[in-house]
Amino acid sequence: MKIVNQISAGGIVFREVKNEKLKMKNLLWLICQHSLHHGWVFPKGFVGDKDKNESNETAALREVEEEGGVKAKIVNPEPIISHYEYQFEGVLYKKIVYYFLMEYLSGDPKDHDWEMMDAKFVAEDEVKKTLTYPSDIQAFAKVLQGL
Repeated sequence: MKIVNQISAGGIVFREVKNEKLKMKNLLWLICQHSLHHGWVFPKGFVGDKDKNESNETAALREVEEEGGVKAKIVNPEPIISHYEYQFEGVLYKKIVYYFLMEYLSGDPKDHDWEMMDAKFVAEDEVKKTLTYPSDIQAFAKVLQGL
């Protein structure tokens, strides 16, 4: 079986919203539904697919904007590193994903690209119930531990 190594980068993006009634702030998180496999994921994509010298950080910011429709800033330079494998059409893909914790700056998730069929900000509980893949669930748990 052919083996392909892939490196991707993406963002776990939060948006702070104020609850005037309770006089407190809540965090909402950006999740996306993939157009092909329909799984709910964090926005991510290949590092260097458009610029061979692209850094993980630059790729992560680009992918958040493309797939999530929003601009964000990295708030923690230490990525959460996720490893997983999958098979597709007789090829074994070994994937490493560098997820950066990001804070929302501007934009609307409805402006996502064709790779996603939906993108939205949701509460922590909904993220936990909605994410499809164990690698994303584990990355989210690590982000929450660090907050």
